[in-house]
Amino acid sequence: MIKKIELPYPLDALEPYYDKETLRIHYEILYTGYVNNTNKTQEKLKIAREKNDYENIKCLEKELSFQGSGAILHQLFFENLGPAIPTSPNIELMEQLNKDFGSYDKFKNQFNEAAKTVEASGWCLLVWVPNFKKLEILQCEKHQNLTLWGCKPLLILDMWEHSYFLQYKSNRKEYIDAMWNTINWNAVNKRYSTKIEEN
Repeated sequence: MIKKIELPYPLDALEPYYDKETLRIHYEILYTGYVNNTNKTQEKLKIAREKNDYENIKCLEKELSFQGSGAILHQLFFENLGPAIPTSPNIELMEQLNKDFGSYDKFKNQFNEAAKTVEASGWCLLVWVPNFKKLEILQCEKHQNLTLWGCKPLLILDMWEHSYFLQYKSNRKEYIDAMWNTINWNAVNKRYSTKIEEN
């Protein structure tokens, strides 16, 4: 069983960049749904093992990947937001951004363009790839497609329409630009530091 995280700030804490009603729907309804559906799928897999009945195994494994990835990415997304916290990449992360992208501005430009061009429903992520020993930016379709195995998500931006349509309509660029004002770099820095400790 996975547990739903408590939102680490009030629902109106990200305004005016991310309005209260959008965050409420996103957190209380959509994220909750992914957590509940992940647990339901895990329970169905447990029953299948107990009965040694794998007739629906393909469907269940696909559902686990989709729902479980949705729950995990939403948790990371909510945790890397904060109420106008005046933070920035720490020295170690900034050095890595400069090394891998040329500069912070080049990283940000690539991230923005990648986010704008995510096809259909998906995510944009800054990740650490242990096998490459470098940072990469990924476009993730749905919750689980187009990933790199073993990568560690550091900064996550939800590009599903439910994340922004109520406030920004179809203006993805305005949503992306606004969300830079809500990034809790303390959380991103901590994930990167954890990456260093793990390798």
